[in-house]
Amino acid sequence: MPRQAEGGSNMREILEQLESRRAAARLGGGAKRIDTQHSKGKLTARERVDVLLDEGSFEEYDMYVTHRCTDFDMADNQVPGDGVVTGWGTINGRLVYVFSQDFTVLGGSLSETHAQKICKIMDMAARNGAPVIGLNDSGGARIQEGVASLAGYAEVFRRNAEVSGVVPQISVIMGPCAGGAVYSPAMTDFILMVRDSSYMFVTGPDVVKTVTNEIVTAEDLGGAKTHTTKSSVADGAFDNDIEALLRVRDLFDFLPLNNREKPPVRPFFDDPERLEMRLDTLIPDNAAKPYDMRELILAIADEGEFHELSQAFAGNILTGFIRLEGQTVGVVANQPMVLAGCLDIDASRKAAKFVRFCDAFNIPLLTLVDVPGFLPGTAQEYNGIIKHGAKLLFAYSQATVPMVTLITRKAYGGAYDVMASKHIGADVNYAWPTAEIAVMGAKGATEILYRSELGDPEKIAERTRAYEERFANPFVAAERGFIDEVIWPHSSRKRLARAFAMLRSKTQQSHWRKHDTMPL
Repeated sequence: MPRQAEGGSNMREILEQLESRRAAARLGGGAKRIDTQHSKGKLTARERVDVLLDEGSFEEYDMYVTHRCTDFDMADNQVPGDGVVTGWGTINGRLVYVFSQDFTVLGGSLSETHAQKICKIMDMAARNGAPVIGLNDSGGARIQEGVASLAGYAEVFRRNAEVSGVVPQISVIMGPCAGGAVYSPAMTDFILMVRDSSYMFVTGPDVVKTVTNEIVTAEDLGGAKTHTTKSSVADGAFDNDIEALLRVRDLFDFLPLNNREKPPVRPFFDDPERLEMRLDTLIPDNAAKPYDMRELILAIADEGEFHELSQAFAGNILTGFIRLEGQTVGVVANQPMVLAGCLDIDASRKAAKFVRFCDAFNIPLLTLVDVPGFLPGTAQEYNGIIKHGAKLLFAYSQATVPMVTLITRKAYGGAYDVMASKHIGADVNYAWPTAEIAVMGAKGATEILYRSELGDPEKIAERTRAYEERFANPFVAAERGFIDEVIWPHSSRKRLARAFAMLRSKTQQSHWRKHDTMPL
């Protein structure tokens, strides 16, 4: 009897110890640092996980892990979990692996064990075929650990590269992200930031001032506005932690779990046969007048929902996800409201990255075309428009997912080829009656073809009208089979939905190779 009592007592002690350890881990860097985090309008690492995942779904791993460093009095500064919360859970019932860095513990700095925790869940994600979401809030490598922390970073980087195109990777920057800390997010598929509280830079303002004598604020150097409008490093910026995390949940719903699965199919209540009569008047009578391509996207999409990405960067092209009959579709669309819809360096890079992602994860592509050509000028040529434009051409040419293209108005020159033309692999190519598919606009073409008549405005005007009648329409391309059908604008949703339904079982083989040599 006494032995049993002693055993029961031991069990109680162990359970008390377990709860004590759990409580210490949950407290992170302590109440004072948590209060500081809250005072900045930021959630703690665990609060972020709770917002991101389905209620009660989170299974935490490695809660009791501590660092092994003894230098610089670190042996006396050990916190269970070592500055990162890792584990798995679900978003709308679908498996996802998560790590959330805890800024209250040594500034979220990455140690050897911190890195090992992240690597463990990334390895599990690869084995089990599920996405990884990283909630980044870190000052960078833990200086006290020296090269061991750098080795930890490199282990994470290698895994980012290895699972690229295998499982989706999403990064949310929710605080400072400096030095080596920026390169792991940079290798992921999507980066979201929080305005006024998140930063990304390789070297901070102080180092910049020391080396180059430039005086710049952290916000201007690497804030959300900088990275969503200038650098294109980030795909979106949000006002607070909760808004950013809810946006991740929305994005996650469009994506497959891995590259061997198709995207999820969601219930829809929108008639695929729906006609949109307003589209018949979307294109202005004046060919030089712009219109908003988003109107067409919203008219086509189930329930008028468009999850746009990189909205603040390269506004002359639109990228994002819609659903057609409940199925995820990636959209690339020229935007006539900005630079007349011309392709330039930024637009080409933005669209190429998106096309590559969609192709890697079996997401069909819809391309909406109104492109007068590539943007001319020395700035474009000097900065490599040839190479950057080739990225988009390369991405489309390599894509094997179902691809449907709709030309609404202009499709001129090389830009016609690049924007998912029949010739580079699009499966179904439609055009509206307002489409103009030609080498260039009528005026420019006439002035080249009839250079000797330039002194006679009447004759040139007549030649221009004749060129427009012959070429400023979709029928020359249709006669050659480059356009499959000329459709009424109001029937666009119906025709596109039917096209993608027909293509659902598409298979396409490609040549064996170790990897491509995409123009970078």
